[in-house]
Amino acid sequence: MNAVLEDHSPADTGTDSPVVGDDAVLLREPKRPPRLPPRWFIRAFWVMHRAVYAGTGGRFGLRGATPDRWGMFRIRTIGRRTGAERTAILGYFEDGPDIVTLAMNGWADPEPAWWLNLQANPDATIDLASGPRSVRGRAAEGAERARLWAMWVGIDEGTDAYATKRSRETAVVILEPRPEPET
Repeated sequence: MNAVLEDHSPADTGTDSPVVGDDAVLLREPKRPPRLPPRWFIRAFWVMHRAVYAGTGGRFGLRGATPDRWGMFRIRTIGRRTGAERTAILGYFEDGPDIVTLAMNGWADPEPAWWLNLQANPDATIDLASGPRSVRGRAAEGAERARLWAMWVGIDEGTDAYATKRSRETAVVILEPRPEPET
């Protein structure tokens, strides 16, 4: 980090930087906005991630969430136009019995296809490192969204900065357990 040391009199209020000594202020360079790899790289990584998961029979590619690290799961939705099963591997954390993820599409502007599919048909299946689970998805709203967003930022501090790359609010998606149908 390059920093500049400038002289300031105590009457100068043009900065919020902390005072270093009697009449000097350490000015910090503003943080750079986060950089993302090119879109083609992100999409290629997603394809490779799903291929590793499929090629190893699910032994690699997923991980459980911990209090200080998000986990990875696979979601299986029904395509809103085709009716065919669609899959994606997403990051998550747990909030009680619920799984919480972000509909971020690699921080690109369009909504991710899995989220559009889930909005059309909220019932889905997720594959966690611990096994499959039937869920029903919904978007968090209001105070619940703010609480869950803050929890995500606590795990990944770059979340707020990356979210500014999108022109729309990133949905916080809650996947609630749903009971298995009785036979």
